[in-house]
Amino acid sequence: MASTFVNVGPIKGLDYVGFRPSRPLKLNSGRTQFDPRPPRIFTVRAGDGDGSVGKTRLSDEDCEAAVVAGNVPQAPPAPPKPAAPAGTPVVPLLPLSRRPRRNRRSPALRAAFQETSLSPANFVYPLFIHEGQEDAPIGAMPGCFRLGWRHGLVEEVAKARDVGVNSIVLFPKVPDALKSATGDEAYNDNGLVPRTIRLLKDKYPDLVIYTDVALDPYSSDGHDGIVREDGVIMNDETVHQLCKQAVSQARAGADVVSPSDMMDGRVGAIRTALDAEGFEHVSIMSYTAKYASSFYGPFREALDSNPRFGDKKTYQMNPANYREALIEAGEDESEGADILLVKPGMPYLDVIRLLRDNSSLPIAAYQVSGEYSMIKAGGALKMIDEEKVMLESLMCLRRAGADIILTYFALQAARSLCGEKR
Repeated sequence: MASTFVNVGPIKGLDYVGFRPSRPLKLNSGRTQFDPRPPRIFTVRAGDGDGSVGKTRLSDEDCEAAVVAGNVPQAPPAPPKPAAPAGTPVVPLLPLSRRPRRNRRSPALRAAFQETSLSPANFVYPLFIHEGQEDAPIGAMPGCFRLGWRHGLVEEVAKARDVGVNSIVLFPKVPDALKSATGDEAYNDNGLVPRTIRLLKDKYPDLVIYTDVALDPYSSDGHDGIVREDGVIMNDETVHQLCKQAVSQARAGADVVSPSDMMDGRVGAIRTALDAEGFEHVSIMSYTAKYASSFYGPFREALDSNPRFGDKKTYQMNPANYREALIEAGEDESEGADILLVKPGMPYLDVIRLLRDNSSLPIAAYQVSGEYSMIKAGGALKMIDEEKVMLESLMCLRRAGADIILTYFALQAARSLCGEKR
């Protein structure tokens, strides 16, 4: 029964307050008459109680007439103005027409005007896999493991899906005996990554699987490409291998292949190779602005993939460069990339914003292992609030313009957002 709640005091000639009748009032010559059938309600005297809100049997016309006659219902008084602490100086108001703090003064207002949101759907969960059956902890990345591909991985994916994370990216630790100078194991259709993709797709057909396209896990030299005898990373020959790797991953069921190698022209070549094999539906997330960063250390420990010599500065970007990211983005977009990624994340918020402002493609950010481990270490030492810093760091990546975030915090952050305890 729909009812109207009002707060009324005693009104002359009317000595009750109760529920309004469920049937409409009968009107006769402008005078109000109540339906003689008693309503199935409970009534109390108008003067009884403590002035709390109650239902009234008065019609709208009676309530309005009472107010017009000066019998105004009582309401609580306005709250008093909070007192300032003793000693506060008395000063004239500043002549401000706009005070931005007005829109921040309560949780409800802050939530109403929040410009950026964060949800588990924004996360892609990087997972390390190996041939073993047991999960092996990664010392430099607390809470992360090399997961057994048949059991531990499946269980971790189930946990992530339970809190809304349905996208993962796979990184394999390849046995040293299978590594070679040309990284041929990268396109073995029965290798660790293709087997894992097939297993996951059989178990979770709607799981979105991203893959890493690069030779470093498979290279005996630890580089992302084939190394010439003088130490030069060979570009076009490496791209040839990457195309075979991407096709092998697509054949196994990958949804998105992600070239992270930073070779020139690899996006266009991979797009052509995928289309030629009937995988035009498979997306490409290009590591567009991947910097030669010092934040990758824990990751390389996880995969045992440190370069055997030298560094990766001849193919990954100089951390000092900003405009160069536009060149890389322009090339990747023209070659058919579906998503542009910036790596690392937090130290490169300006680059994320640069790509967001100059491309209509989705932008991804990779919160890399060094970022993750620093937050974990700070939390363990009680120097920061790990949970709050984790969520703030992810929100910052979103605010800068990232549509999706590759983060090792995906499961922990999703649980936090869903209100679960770790």
